[in-house]
Amino acid sequence: MKGTLWRWSAREITLAAVCLLACAIFSLASPWFATADNLGTVLRNSVELLLIGLGMTLILAMGGVDVSVGVVMGLAAWGVGQMLGANALFAAVLIGPAIGIAVGALTATVVVVGRIPAIVGTLGLYGVYRTAIFALLGGQWLSGLPDGLTRWVNSRLLGLPLMAWLIALAWLLVWLALRRTAYGPHLLAIGHSEEKARLSGVPVNRIRFMTFMLSGLLCGIAATFYVATYRNVEMTIGSTLALEAIAAVVLGGTRITGGECSLLGTLLGVLLLRILQNGLLLIGVPSLWQTVVTGVLLLGVLSAEVLSGRLSVNGLRRGRT
Repeated sequence: MKGTLWRWSAREITLAAVCLLACAIFSLASPWFATADNLGTVLRNSVELLLIGLGMTLILAMGGVDVSVGVVMGLAAWGVGQMLGANALFAAVLIGPAIGIAVGALTATVVVVGRIPAIVGTLGLYGVYRTAIFALLGGQWLSGLPDGLTRWVNSRLLGLPLMAWLIALAWLLVWLALRRTAYGPHLLAIGHSEEKARLSGVPVNRIRFMTFMLSGLLCGIAATFYVATYRNVEMTIGSTLALEAIAAVVLGGTRITGGECSLLGTLLGVLLLRILQNGLLLIGVPSLWQTVVTGVLLLGVLSAEVLSGRLSVNGLRRGRT
């Protein structure tokens, strides 16, 4: 795993510099970019993507992929919305992560137990989960939800919103799991070579199952924050989050074929993506082009890594878990 809490890799330093450069350019191009309100909006819009990006980092690090994460968040958000609508605040806090874990377990069952390639299995599940959201919502948005959850996540602790502390805690716990437990080395060993990891005694299936469930948990937490902030659940919720998460994670230095990851890089990749999206919107670029920017960034990073020799074309063709 690249980088530490205190020592940054060259990739992470470069990414941080690009974030600052993008901020400088957009500050000159738009008088509204460098305002406190707008920068707060950029940070707020990064919350769900960062949490989902942490899970995607783990999945890519073991050589897998999950294109259903956005709609997993959508399913969890529906559950949170239902509990809020029933004025059950405590249940609303718990049900998002619970649904995320359950759906993550279902995804893991299809991919790990069913031995279906992750890209194929999660693409199929994307359609299933998306249809489930439409059916559960009955063709209508959940809107105007009570603000109890909103007030809770925005309550202050040592001068910062509780949401900020919880996100920092989630990031730190994932970092500690990778750095201070056997889970991290096992995960990266599977990413390098699942066959060699299995021969070395790594519990491959258990690690893979656990990783999809952990990703589901993070999706569920993201859903809780989403509903708390916007107090609605729309039918198209999370439709682009998987692409954005993959782009941010790969941009941050996690190898798409597995075996290497950077949580700090993921954080910086998420910030850069949101800075670009926000800045382009402020200078008049239609929001429709945000997906184009995300796709171009992903293709650009992968092309650069192939040209630099860090990523092989054969590795991309071969695919993993």
